[in-house]
Amino acid sequence: MRKLEPTLSQNTVADHIVIQGTGLHSGADATLRIHPAKADNGIIFIRSDVSDRNNLVPALWDHVVDTKLCTVIGNKDGVSIGTIEHLMAALNAMNITNAMIELDGPEVPIMDGSSLPFITAIKKVGISAQNAPQKAIKILEDITYEEDDKFVTLTPSEFAEFAITIDFEHKSIGKQSFAMRLDADNFTKDISDARTFGFMHEFNHLRSLGLCLGGTLDNAVALDGDKVLNPEGLRHDDEFARHKLLDAVGDIYLAGHRIIGTYKGYKSGHAVNNNALRALFANPDKWELVDMQNTAFAIKEVAV
Repeated sequence: MRKLEPTLSQNTVADHIVIQGTGLHSGADATLRIHPAKADNGIIFIRSDVSDRNNLVPALWDHVVDTKLCTVIGNKDGVSIGTIEHLMAALNAMNITNAMIELDGPEVPIMDGSSLPFITAIKKVGISAQNAPQKAIKILEDITYEEDDKFVTLTPSEFAEFAITIDFEHKSIGKQSFAMRLDADNFTKDISDARTFGFMHEFNHLRSLGLCLGGTLDNAVALDGDKVLNPEGLRHDDEFARHKLLDAVGDIYLAGHRIIGTYKGYKSGHAVNNNALRALFANPDKWELVDMQNTAFAIKEVAV
């Protein structure tokens, strides 16, 4: 005999987390603190270096103010926080629904260019289940955002799934695809260590503009000509596609809830991801907010 055990409560980190690193674009030292938060708090960033105005920025799709080089969120008082996507991906994968994230500057530290350091830090302190049901956005009908030859489609599914295809002329990249069902184990094993990447000619141009000042071979995969410049090479043959999927997991969590449905992206980046969320919320008849225990994703079959 088997029974269905409805689970998924809201969750927060079990203890305070402190992470120190460098901002990819500012090159400045950055200290990140992840604090436990009460149920229904959501993910909220705090700029501890700002005291003359509102320094709180909710991690939500309608607070995205820039997507050119990374995902940047901001509030009406002009306080912003950038490069949030790798951390948001880790929070999504680990099912952290509530946290106060304190930063002493305008940018989340880049660490090694992946989500793995954030996953490791969360696992070290553990996760605290809260006495409140977790909500999810369940996709009911296809929703597509297209821009030139790029697109994101959200389709109905009983699971949280991601599939992405990228296509670059660079011989080290070419056309790559990767897909996975989102859970902590799959993300940690297959996606979390995939690093951000860039081309040397772009890197040099950005440096001339005072950007990417913290970029090194320790926190990004660098490409020049037909070569990967990192002496250790790639962590996966398809590391580029895996990292783009990682970015999508983080960007899509700005919906404010886990999305139960399949994300399908083609040549999608931060801008297309955010516009896909804007298309989602512009079509409220194509999704519904549900308790996670009412979805197949949140139900475990337990042998008795």
